[in-house]
Amino acid sequence: MKSETLEVVRGSGNVFRDLGHENADAEQFKAILAAEIIKALDREHLTVRAAHSRTGRAAADFSRIRNADLGRFTADRLISILNRLGSRARRGRACPARTGTISSAAARPASPAPPTDILLFSPLEDRSFSSNV
Repeated sequence: MKSETLEVVRGSGNVFRDLGHENADAEQFKAILAAEIIKALDREHLTVRAAHSRTGRAAADFSRIRNADLGRFTADRLISILNRLGSRARRGRACPARTGTISSAAARPASPAPPTDILLFSPLEDRSFSSNV
């Protein structure tokens, strides 16, 4: 065995950023949405064809999501699919530099740092969704 010393580096929390991807935040956001869709499919024991019947989306889309081939999907399209599966998801805006609170786009106060997209969702087990976050 080699007695080579390995350097331990703490990740940023976003694997796409750590790998140097240009749109790291968008890619991570889509990956989180895809994981939630896969969880919903598994929870309901849905095949891609059953998911197609329930949502009206192409069965091939669900195959792409299961294979993490997300290049054809926008975040809004993934949110739409997740909502059609029974979860409630929506996009919000966070102003972490200001107060760390979430506000609507119209009522968002100006802040020194640009707002970032966040995901607000409730899983299938908890069908109540509070929009006054």
